[in-house]
Amino acid sequence: MPGAPNRITIRPDDYHVPYAGTAGDGRKFFLSDELYTADASYVGLFLWTADGAFDSVQVDSLTRPSNVPPGQAAPGVDGDEVVQTRLKQLGKYVLEPIEVAPFLRTVDGVEFGWRFEVFEGTATVNIEPGDFICYYEPWDGYEYDT
Repeated sequence: MPGAPNRITIRPDDYHVPYAGTAGDGRKFFLSDELYTADASYVGLFLWTADGAFDSVQVDSLTRPSNVPPGQAAPGVDGDEVVQTRLKQLGKYVLEPIEVAPFLRTVDGVEFGWRFEVFEGTATVNIEPGDFICYYEPWDGYEYDT
């Protein structure tokens, strides 16, 4: 798509991006328990090769808490346990900024990844499903909206 970035930077932080960095095998990763649809929550482990090209996405479907309003990100039931299991799979990892290619993949009928869009003249890359993080140009990962 014209204007879509070839690479974006994802920076770990203490807010919505606690797990981004380099896995023990050299692959880049982003792990989140805040992915969601109207009726399900997910833990998603997104993996890229060492040079930032898409490698794979691993998805765990969880029960969405009943007290969370539609359209709001929230960890699914037992999400912490799944996150810890996925972190162990990464081996000795380092939390650090990563520069990676956006992608979208469908898993069990749900799109996961980074969706490029232009809305009212502003280009964005949104993490899906749930559209809970939205990155903007210059794609350096310092600022995002939730």
